[in-house]
Amino acid sequence: MENSMAAHTREFFSWGKASTVAPLPFERQTLIVVKLKGVFMLYRPYGKTGKRISVISAGGMRFRDCADSAGIERAAQILVHAYRKGINYFDTAPYYCGDRSEEIVGTALKELPPNQVYVSTKCTAASGADLRRSLEKSLQRLGLDRIHFFHIWCLIRPEEWAERTAGGAIEAAFRAKEEGLIEHVVASTHMNGDDTAQLIEKGVFEGLTIGYNAINFPFRQKAVEAAEKAGLGLVIMNPLAGGLIPQNGRRFDFIRSPHDPDVVTAALRFLVSQSAITSALVGFSCEEEVDHAVDALTGFEPYDAAFIERMKKRIESHFDQLCTGCGYCLPCPQNIPIPKYMDSYNHLILDGRDQAVLDRLKWHWDLGASGSSDCVACGQCETACTQHLPIVQRLQRIAALPDAPAPEEP
Repeated sequence: MENSMAAHTREFFSWGKASTVAPLPFERQTLIVVKLKGVFMLYRPYGKTGKRISVISAGGMRFRDCADSAGIERAAQILVHAYRKGINYFDTAPYYCGDRSEEIVGTALKELPPNQVYVSTKCTAASGADLRRSLEKSLQRLGLDRIHFFHIWCLIRPEEWAERTAGGAIEAAFRAKEEGLIEHVVASTHMNGDDTAQLIEKGVFEGLTIGYNAINFPFRQKAVEAAEKAGLGLVIMNPLAGGLIPQNGRRFDFIRSPHDPDVVTAALRFLVSQSAITSALVGFSCEEEVDHAVDALTGFEPYDAAFIERMKKRIESHFDQLCTGCGYCLPCPQNIPIPKYMDSYNHLILDGRDQAVLDRLKWHWDLGASGSSDCVACGQCETACTQHLPIVQRLQRIAALPDAPAPEEP
């Protein structure tokens, strides 16, 4: 793939200190610009793997109406379009889109030239045997003989790392790598910055996928810095904050620089400005969304340090009631996943609709509102909360909502 990409490269340049964005040290990476047949795309090295991936990548959990073969084919055409726009990293997982996402990606790959796209999939299993079964099923669905980036998926708490290790999942992943079924073992985590940094220090993975965006970055910075220091590939999920940024454009207009036409463009350019970040993972439900994301790169100018600092101060002063997901409220004596419920409550604060909370719980966390009713108001979480949020009150508010799922995935 690298030789083919190099053959089509028309311009090369390095970003050095002139384009650094505080507070990150961005001296190490080279950005490749490809202009070919009307396509404009930027590529970055994925850590030390030798692979270069597009700075906009395609997520596989936002496809709509894909319950039958016709729907699968329609969704696959979105990925084919993404490839034609220069995107060469497709992310998928079991259970996405009613467990059809891997099949959609596999369908798209059949229409593309071989060895031109890197595929990422995932597994949550703690057991080595279960991970192996999941991997083999993913390979079959995708029509591949190896997975380029295989994620140890959904590490929410540090204890889950210990569970995956003790259960044999980590060993099984590396055994599969030795067999040639996996090229790179990586991880996907929702842990806070401190815990993610500790995970990176273990030196096990070649890359990470984390949640980080223009409205939560002050609270996830340690993870980005640690990944940069370790030389890891870093893919960003939720670059639009789960839809909060486009759905609240006026409220978040402060993230736009004078060169940005809208907040979606601004949110993506904010991420691309940082060479510590390899790629922003965007979930597409139509070809127009692909075009919008890729168009954000046209006329792109990196954000400077002063602008980033103004954004940071605005977030810390005006959005201090939004849960940052630090996880200090855990463990809960009732085993309530408090950060997941508080993250969902953020959507109520910004959107104002009960359905926004239910959508977030259902489609992002696979939870129901009723789970928060286990709260006994002991107050332990509020004592630990560094933001002094009314967690008990918010859990009670969520518990009062009906557990009715959204009509379709947002």
